[in-house]
Amino acid sequence: MTETASRPTLEAVAARAGVSRATASRVVNGGYGVRKPLVERVRQAVEELGYVPNQAARSLVTRRHDAIAVVIAEPETRVFADPFFALQLRGISKELTARDSQLVLLLTEGRDDHSRVGRYLAGGHVDGALVFSLHLDDPLPGLVQRAGVPTVFGGRPGWSDGSRDAVYVDSDNRGGARAAVQHLVALGRTRIAHITGPLDQTSAADRLDGFRDGLPVADPRLIAGGDFTPAGGERAMRELLDRCPDLDAVFAANDLTASGALRVLRERGRRVPEDVAVVGFDDMLPVAEQTDPPLTTVRQDIEEMGRLMARLLLGSPGEGGPAGGAAAGVVLPTTLVRRASA
Repeated sequence: MTETASRPTLEAVAARAGVSRATASRVVNGGYGVRKPLVERVRQAVEELGYVPNQAARSLVTRRHDAIAVVIAEPETRVFADPFFALQLRGISKELTARDSQLVLLLTEGRDDHSRVGRYLAGGHVDGALVFSLHLDDPLPGLVQRAGVPTVFGGRPGWSDGSRDAVYVDSDNRGGARAAVQHLVALGRTRIAHITGPLDQTSAADRLDGFRDGLPVADPRLIAGGDFTPAGGERAMRELLDRCPDLDAVFAANDLTASGALRVLRERGRRVPEDVAVVGFDDMLPVAEQTDPPLTTVRQDIEEMGRLMARLLLGSPGEGGPAGGAAAGVVLPTTLVRRASA
């Protein structure tokens, strides 16, 4: 049996620094209103004693929890299989770490999970929420609003009733899709197909609109539904080839969809890009650089989107958002990255 040392208390820190407990508490919780020499003495005492603040007690004083909920409206099988979410979470995590805040990941598998997430947010466990991958009929925006927590959405929200303002970060999905189609047209392609994402998500709907901008009289048979997954890309590509065997280009709604389409084209003996040119969307390097051939795609800065969501939520100086200004949408630019597939 060994005895462990008792945990240093705030009283011990105050005694070591020669200040009152109230002064020590103010320094530990931010140092506001305390003279610099006293701040330095308290911080030195904290370091010497190895004092770690009690987070529950600290929250009572500061009314902050130093934790942010990241709510992804997708099942875990999708989240952990799609590099998009890993990139966005990495951006969020980097920004929260720099602000000494913790990331609390909440996923929604079904309606019971929506209720659980709503109760958690309303329970006062976090300082705010970052919510993304919403679907049009998703109850999460209403649950978040009722919970009363500051929120930033990833992607343009799809509600249209005008009753809710929203702070969100998105990419120029429509403009990026238009640029992809214009690139294919410039290559001389005349039978350009599109594999959509799930059209109950605004990003997929915007990319379909961008495709139609570039081809206002496109044959409707050259549009097939996908779901942002490789399997969805495979199914849609087979459907398109059966329906329109003379197609000579494909714009896929994301890189994973494009990877599935490329596999089917190879199975059917179609050379890329000689017979069929292929363009994706995202420029997720673990996917786009590893396809055969490497994928021409529309780049959006996914990691920066995550970082910007966190900055807006936490209210960086000069940036609006829930903690620092009026509601607003931020739309980041996209760029076409040319590789061998088109």
